[in-house]
Amino acid sequence: MKSRRIIFCVLALRIIALGSTLAAEPSNFAGEYADKQFLGGQGVFQLSLEQTGKEVTVFFSAAYNSGQGAAPEADGKGQVTGNGVLEFRWEDSSKNAGTGAVKHVGEDVIVSLKTTRVADSRCLVYYKENMRLKKLKK
Repeated sequence: MKSRRIIFCVLALRIIALGSTLAAEPSNFAGEYADKQFLGGQGVFQLSLEQTGKEVTVFFSAAYNSGQGAAPEADGKGQVTGNGVLEFRWEDSSKNAGTGAVKHVGEDVIVSLKTTRVADSRCLVYYKENMRLKKLKK
């Protein structure tokens, strides 16, 4: 009877340890994502994410297909939070800056960008909430 309790306790501790190990693994965001029908088909928004552990480097660019207006390129760094969301800060080539969040929806991602500094208002059309980007196949 006593040995069964010991075995039960050992198994329970192993299961708990395994669960906490799995929970500690951050979501994998690495990859290339895009919306090739951005702005109602008038533009493209591309996102590239490189990840090491919880640290993620973010690169994104946006442009109208016609070449009109601004075509900002931005980069930033962030971390995957405990609830599996990537939160980051960014600055673009026009000196605009802001914060962003990325979350998984299957293989795709939902990106939300907020500006905290506006230096070139022509870029604001690209910085939106809840943009769905498809994962690009290699």
